This record gives sequence, C-alpha cells and structure tokens, in this order.
Amino acid sequence: MNDVRGDSSCGAQSKLTDTEVVIPILDEGPRTRTLGGTILDEVAACLSRFIAYPSEHAKIAHTLWLAHTHLMDDWDSTPRIAFLSPEPGSGKSRCLEISAHFVPNCVEAVNVTPAYLFRKVGDDNARPTILFDEIDTVFGPKARENEELRGLLNAGHRRHSVAGRCVVRGKEILTEEIPAYAAIAIAGLGNLPDTILTRSVVVRMRKRRSDEVVEPYRRRVNGPEANMIGQRLAGWSDEVRGRLSFPELPPEIVDRDADVWEPLICIADLAGGHWPERARAAAIALVPQSSEANQSIGLQLLADLQRICLGQQRMYSSSIIRQLNELEEAPWKNYRGNGLDAMGLAKILSEYEIRPRDLRIGGKVARGYEIIDFQDAWERYLT
Repeated sequence: MNDVRGDSSCGAQSKLTDTEVVIPILDEGPRTRTLGGTILDEVAACLSRFIAYPSEHAKIAHTLWLAHTHLMDDWDSTPRIAFLSPEPGSGKSRCLEISAHFVPNCVEAVNVTPAYLFRKVGDDNARPTILFDEIDTVFGPKARENEELRGLLNAGHRRHSVAGRCVVRGKEILTEEIPAYAAIAIAGLGNLPDTILTRSVVVRMRKRRSDEVVEPYRRRVNGPEANMIGQRLAGWSDEVRGRLSFPELPPEIVDRDADVWEPLICIADLAGGHWPERARAAAIALVPQSSEANQSIGLQLLADLQRICLGQQRMYSSSIIRQLNELEEAPWKNYRGNGLDAMGLAKILSEYEIRPRDLRIGGKVARGYEIIDFQDAWERYLT
C-alpha cells in the first residue's frame, strides 16, 4: 500500500515577504551573505533540536543540502542525501520528516509506484523534492520488481536527465521521455549500491545514547515555527538566484565527489560567515562514508593479495591460495562453499588483466604469478 503525503504538509514554499526581511538585501554582496549565514544558522539550530546527528559535519551537510533544493535550476547535478543505519529507531525517518519544512514542493513517499513518482518528477511547473523513506525496499534484500525506481534514482542526479518509457495509446506503442532531474533524500536500513552512495552525501545514523537528548517532535506543534524558517530560507534563495559562482574545492574532493559537494559548498560561500569553512570540513570528513559500499570480491582479493605478497617477487598459485585461506575474517576459505581454488583465483584476477604463468622457483615449475603484474591493479583500484 502506498504511503504518500502530498505538498500541503511542506512549509518551505512561500517567499519571504518584505516585512519579514530584517536585513535589506543589496547588490553589494556582503550583507546578502550575512543574511544567508543567519538563516542557515536558524535551519541548523532547528534541525539539531530534534535530530541526534552522528557528528557536527552531518548537521552542516544536511543544512546545506536543504538550501540547495531551492536552486535546482542552477546546478549541473544534484547530490542525494542518504540517511542510513544498521538498526531501526536511529532517527532516519525523523531526518526526512523535519526536512519537509525546508524544501520546495516536497513529496514524502514510502513504497510509491513508479508511475506516480515519474509523473511527480516530470512536472515542469513544480519540480518536487522527493523524501523517500524505507529505501531498503527498493535496493535492499527485500527488493522485488523495482528496476524502474532504481533507474530513476540512479539517473535523476544529472540536469536534463530523462527516463525513457513505453506507453500504449490505443493500438500504438509509443515512447516518451520524462524528466528525471530532482532533489532526493533517502533513508533506509543497511547499505546501498555504490551507484547511489557515490552520488550521495551519506549520513550514517546511530541509536541515541542515554546522554543524547533531543526534543520530541510533533508536526502540529513544531511545524509552524519550522515553516517560518523554511519560508525565510526560500526567500533568501530567491534573492541570490543567478549570483552563483562555483567555488574552489578542497584538493581531497575530486571527480564524482566534486559533483556531490560543489552545490553545497557553493551555498556555503553565498551564505558567508563560518559556513564556507564548515562546509569544506564537512566534505572532507563525510566523503569517505560515500565509499563504504559493499566491497566487491575482486577488490577484496586485490587488497588481500597486497597483504600476503608484500616483499615477494613471484608466488605459486598454491602458495597464494594457502595464505589467503589463513587470513582471518576473509571469505576465501568458504568461497562459494568449497573454498577458493586456482581456477577461481585466475577467474577473478582475469577481470583485472592479471593472468597466471609457469614459474620456476628453486628448481620447481608450477603455475603462479609475478607480483609485478599486480602492481598496476593495486595502484588503480586500491586507495
């Protein structure tokens, strides 16, 4: 059964009125940034009243992500924000629930149908912000027939991205392309594929300790105040629209990580004050979490080979397998039920263009590997 709460519950859709502007916004720039920093401070303070974040960096990232949703037409790509935890009751859903007050045209969704979500995202007049709870039902072990939803979530981070579909009209089968670009926040148990994690700001939530106290949240009680802050955020975003200048990123933030963090750091630079420094610190701290996907068996093999081959020049396959099986907490002893053998080792390594050869060691000839052949794969795939 679909659980969808529509736009009426979201509070960040109204513009800031003239009477609400305490600091006039001028073309000069510094006063605009001062107002922006004040508003971001208000958003962050509101969030921290109800959410026990795993770190200050996570709160900064969440605040900047909420602000970036108001300027979607200015970005080349939009990062997802993923609230994940190993166990229920860690505050993931609360993060989405409170986010609804600060984003434009929000759709809070649980187990929505693909057709519904495609139509909402494809609405040119009101591009939605999707708050998608229980994402593990789409990507996790409980997933069923969710290929279309996965495709939308994977593709929609790029501006001008579309989802292709076939539609039947009478006796005709036609194709149509539906815009897929939208800001999406997700929450779920466990981990996610790296196709999502590497496009996301990842916040790994935890159960609260007894000394971590937050206020109880009730939408009817706390919603009006949060809505007012959301309205101020929307108004400031309207004022700075078109003034974006893309920032210099920390040297640690490159490639896909740069796509994720560029909009958020851009928002921080517009806001000024302490936000530029805090945004860059948050990026450096949180980027490693986006790489914590389930490691492929090939990468684990390369990493384990790097451990056991240290100081060696060549090794027989039998010696490599024996030492791999002796590694604690490694899967090789029970690999595919029977353990790793020479054929399985060769098959995995062939994906990295590493192949066995006849080796002569101490007068004995047998199949094995020159360790220098591993070096290129180690340098390319292990960081």
